[in-house]
Amino acid sequence: MIHPTAIVHPGARLAADVEVGPYTVIGEHVEIGSGTSIGAHSVITGHTRIGSDNRIFHFASIGEEPQDKKYAGEPTRLEIGDRNTIRENSTINCGTVQDGGLTRVGSDNWIMAYVHIAHDCMVGNHTIFANCTQLAGHVHVDDWVILGGFTGIHQFCRIGAHSMTAIASVIVHDLPPYVMAQGDTAKAHGINSEGLKRRGFSPEAINGIRKAYKTLYREGLTLEEAKAALAAQSAACAEVAPIVDFLGKATRGIVR
Repeated sequence: MIHPTAIVHPGARLAADVEVGPYTVIGEHVEIGSGTSIGAHSVITGHTRIGSDNRIFHFASIGEEPQDKKYAGEPTRLEIGDRNTIRENSTINCGTVQDGGLTRVGSDNWIMAYVHIAHDCMVGNHTIFANCTQLAGHVHVDDWVILGGFTGIHQFCRIGAHSMTAIASVIVHDLPPYVMAQGDTAKAHGINSEGLKRRGFSPEAINGIRKAYKTLYREGLTLEEAKAALAAQSAACAEVAPIVDFLGKATRGIVR
């Protein structure tokens, strides 16, 4: 299943049915699981582990050194889960020792062309990153997030589950769960109600999340006052609890 023009280091560990396209290069410390296919002219290097049934398209660069001047050749890692689609010219870098030494991408993600996932990023499951989405270092993206094309995310930001950005959004603060954001610099514009419906959230849960959004953004409360009010609301609507948890961990302030 390996094209004769591909260069695969003898130390790499590939499952028997892995497909490797023409002129692709795979390094010594790479591990690739069953059912994964690699397109032409891709480079997979570093201490990189890729799971099963992934589709990596042409000209991707996976596991390369982080774009961090402090990096000094340490054996940091990249882990990618199962059933991901990674389209053309995407780049995903290994971690740095200044953080946990690990970049991680979960499973069932749809990563479109020209996406960059920098060192030490943590990406959950079932996300969609549209074309040219750019994640700086140390960004955390939770499950079911949708990032519109040309979205740029500042280093150390956290993106909450089920949130969504519009095209060309610039995120410089933490984006709470369920919230839609748009603009440069991005501002909140309601909740991702259509996405929640498609994922099976009940009308009662969506109404509870909508009420929580109004508490956070429309009632003129300080962040501490809003956190207290949301904690009370979470007793009646369990779906509000992730917002409370997220706000308790926010370090860059939240998108306003």
